[in-house]
Amino acid sequence: MAKLRVGLIFGGRSGEHEVSIRSAQAIARALGSGGNADKYEVLPIHINKEGGWLFGEVAHQVLTTGRPLMLTGSAEPAAEPAGENSFGAMAPAAPSPLGRLPVFQQLSEIDVWFPVLHGPNGEDGTVQGLMTLLQMPFVGSGVLGSALGMDKIAMKMAFAQAGLPQVKYIPVSRAEVWSNPCVFPKLCDRIEAELGYPCFVKPANLGSSVGIAKVNSRRELEAALDSAASYDRRLIVEAGVVAREVECAVLGNDNPRASVVGEITFQSDFYDYETKYTDGQADLLIPANLPDAVTRQIQEMSIQAFQAVDAAGISRVDFFYVEATGEVLINEINTLPGFTATSMYPLLWEASGVSFEALVDTLVQLGLERTAQAAG
Repeated sequence: MAKLRVGLIFGGRSGEHEVSIRSAQAIARALGSGGNADKYEVLPIHINKEGGWLFGEVAHQVLTTGRPLMLTGSAEPAAEPAGENSFGAMAPAAPSPLGRLPVFQQLSEIDVWFPVLHGPNGEDGTVQGLMTLLQMPFVGSGVLGSALGMDKIAMKMAFAQAGLPQVKYIPVSRAEVWSNPCVFPKLCDRIEAELGYPCFVKPANLGSSVGIAKVNSRRELEAALDSAASYDRRLIVEAGVVAREVECAVLGNDNPRASVVGEITFQSDFYDYETKYTDGQADLLIPANLPDAVTRQIQEMSIQAFQAVDAAGISRVDFFYVEATGEVLINEINTLPGFTATSMYPLLWEASGVSFEALVDTLVQLGLERTAQAAG
């Protein structure tokens, strides 16, 4: 039986480029291991930090070494030389964005796509829209689920509509921050009055805690708003809460199921980028030591959140558990979570009885299933 050819897309134009490469390496290994080795053939596609789409040996090189390509003008090669690449299409002499895309017309041999693009320009519905237009099966959420899962403001509006409890928040625009001297102080006054300190300032469309700041004073608030506005034109400010941070994985399409619940513990002031991706800075406790009723509530809310944004295939849902009051507050959903061997999503499923190899296989099949349902 012929193997199913999986187009593994990784890298991307986001601050999570390196994390994406690590996730893609783990997925590629899983697709080539055990029973999957007889079912799948991996065809890597690397998107570099400039947005160039690279195929063949260059993509294999990045996937094998785990080292991102340097930007144009550096000592590192930026792309393959002009000529035949491993897909039988002519590769450009330099990486080119998707706008000049005759090469994609040559990729009909790919049976299903597995996007591993964390953050903007990949997790936000842009690549999913391309694949939908090209009528290509792919793993994960479609345009709507991806876009809602990426934008924290739209996400929280969907959660509110579904009746999911969450922390108080205020949406903010870059125009309000970078405004005249009369508007900005009024914005800060409103945040102080409605949320108080501490509070968290976040870009609405970045992942992995990029651009997030915890603030405890007016001066810190002003600086954090200015910083977040440099990352995104949409911002969100959330009230701080004393709580345990717990997470639950969801797997499925129309009938999703929830994993066991895990907890993240750390010594830093909050779960920032450095804490998240530095070995030894955070501990994952799986399963979390929670009352059974709380665990069931988190699992039920995870599926509600998954359905509220119309997610598909894969998601990780993050919560605050306020132990003092017994409250469970939803924080966010991540429709394309980290997928390294030590990431929370696969570890949660491993603890639920689903191995890494079986998980990857299931996700590919779910992608094919969803495309078949849409066509029907």
